[in-house]
Amino acid sequence: MDSATIHTLAADAGSEDPIVALRAVAGLRRELDRVEAVAVRRARNSNASWQLIALALGVSKQAVHKKYGRS
Repeated sequence: MDSATIHTLAADAGSEDPIVALRAVAGLRRELDRVEAVAVRRARNSNASWQLIALALGVSKQAVHKKYGRS
């Protein structure tokens, strides 16, 4: 994870220019999706249950398994 990229995107998300802000939000979404996938994979490799991962993400076990179950 490149924290400098996340900080830059977060700062740009507050831009007065709505197009700059929207591009930053889209970039944050992509980066956070990537980081989440890595964290889920690491949790599964550490034998965390789907239920525990779902609880940590604030979603149902079915939702997290559907999204990451084949990873």
